[in-house]
Amino acid sequence: MDNRDDKIKQWSELLRRIRHIKFAMMTTEGEGRTLHSRPMATLEATESGAFWFFTGRSSLKVREIEHDTRVNLAYVSSDNETFVSVAGEAQVIEDSAKAKTLWNPLMKAWFPQGLDDPDLVLIRVDVDEAEYWDTSSKKMVTLIRFAKSLIGAEAPGDSNGHGAIRPGHDL
Repeated sequence: MDNRDDKIKQWSELLRRIRHIKFAMMTTEGEGRTLHSRPMATLEATESGAFWFFTGRSSLKVREIEHDTRVNLAYVSSDNETFVSVAGEAQVIEDSAKAKTLWNPLMKAWFPQGLDDPDLVLIRVDVDEAEYWDTSSKKMVTLIRFAKSLIGAEAPGDSNGHGAIRPGHDL
């Protein structure tokens, strides 16, 4: 299997682990380096390494992302004892076509005017690094570590289940 196939396999494994976890805790950094976390409904996690969320343009998290684009997404499943941490770069996006593809009628609770709500924007998080710990197997396992660098792949994972890749644009 070539390096690209390894990256795709690792990313697919991460997506499989979080597919049934509907909410992530998104952490942003505010003024004075204060960290703020809040639950966010994951609308989509793409094969290319991006996570999508709806939010309000007027929200604190938008101002914090404009100040510092680094965010962390934490997923927890007590059912299968899986913990996932995703670090990445966030951007606030206005894209009505993408919003339409991600829209769910349940979102009307937050955006009463639906897709026409003037406060509705998207957050896209491009993954830099992702790890998971599977405690059901009684040992922590690190799946993948992403880095934005486009310089070749790191060494294959060690015997403790750690793997590292540099996806660049090839996921």
